[in-house]
Amino acid sequence: MNLDFTPQERAFRDEARSFIAQHYPADLRARQHGGEPLTREDYLSWHRILAAKGWVAPSWPTQWGGTGWTPTQKYIWSEELARADTLPILPFGVSMLAPVLLMFGTDEQKQRFLPGILNGDVWWCQGYSEPGAGSDLASLQTRAERITADDGKEYYVVNGQKTWTTLGQFADWGFFLVRTDPSAKPQAGISFLLIDMKSPGVTVRPIITLEGGHEVNDIFLDNVKVPVDQRIHQENQGWTCAKALLAHERSGIAGVARSKRALEKLIQMARTERSDTGGPLLEDAFFRRKVAELEIDLTALEFTALRTLAGESSGKGPGPESSILKIRGTEIQQRLNELALEAAGTYGAPHLPEGGHNAPVGPHYARGLAGSYFNGRKTSIYGGSNEIQRNIIAKMVLGL
Repeated sequence: MNLDFTPQERAFRDEARSFIAQHYPADLRARQHGGEPLTREDYLSWHRILAAKGWVAPSWPTQWGGTGWTPTQKYIWSEELARADTLPILPFGVSMLAPVLLMFGTDEQKQRFLPGILNGDVWWCQGYSEPGAGSDLASLQTRAERITADDGKEYYVVNGQKTWTTLGQFADWGFFLVRTDPSAKPQAGISFLLIDMKSPGVTVRPIITLEGGHEVNDIFLDNVKVPVDQRIHQENQGWTCAKALLAHERSGIAGVARSKRALEKLIQMARTERSDTGGPLLEDAFFRRKVAELEIDLTALEFTALRTLAGESSGKGPGPESSILKIRGTEIQQRLNELALEAAGTYGAPHLPEGGHNAPVGPHYARGLAGSYFNGRKTSIYGGSNEIQRNIIAKMVLGL
């Protein structure tokens, strides 16, 4: 694998770096660094800037608004976004639903839904997990009964509950897995529906997480009518859509570029913080070994991600390697959080006043570390728990 950039690629890197520096909203960066809760408009502002530039969906086909970039350009772009510490583009529409629409949607569905995803007019959320169906997603119980209304149109009437719905409080629409054939074996009786979150019978209830944030929600569906033409793919074949979506989600969860940026911040912190012997913490042999092992593992993960990206550019969707990326990526993220807390020492303790945000205690780089640690424990669970990913690898890669 040739890791040297060509002159054209270096020029693209300079262009990307300059664009981010000139156009990333200063007020958004100030709120990020201040640890303030972000609004719906905060999340969408950067998306819309990139959409206007034509850079918001690098992996989409060009006919639907993709960039036509090479795998190396996509890699450079992710590196530059992480380097500039920008807010990530929300994955639910661009990176999760869109690939499913492109693969399984009708032309009418693509024309109806893809433009709103691309330009940031429609916020999507994910309705997969349930109180009794998380890692074992195929055991979901949300029911959808097909009916013919008085006007002659066909609908699904949906009843059930979804949970851990990230940023569902802002969502306009959601993509949901529902059971349409309760008599079939679990994976064979599921359908993939798109539901307008403003539909009568949809209720969003916040879940406040350990660090005090409102990031996830319960979603209750009480006799929600969904037109049949908002089903993606065939009835009872939604599990095929679900697997394709999860493969894309897992590849994105790896977050290699942002982990590299987090590692740089950790090293800088360890150069500032003092060890028990009085010197910089990075001079402590035990701590330095942990950092070195983490850096080696992150480099190995980066090469795996590059191979996956190259495969996708040739028309091959993400396969079992996405499970490898998900496992190693989330483990590395959690180790980064742990080492950051260790480096901050007592300054990393959770100071949570009313409102749930870390009080200004200690150096700036230590603020929010406890919240990041708590919140980061979920990464090895969402998108399919790492235990489930190991089963996938054993079956699909090792043939066990």
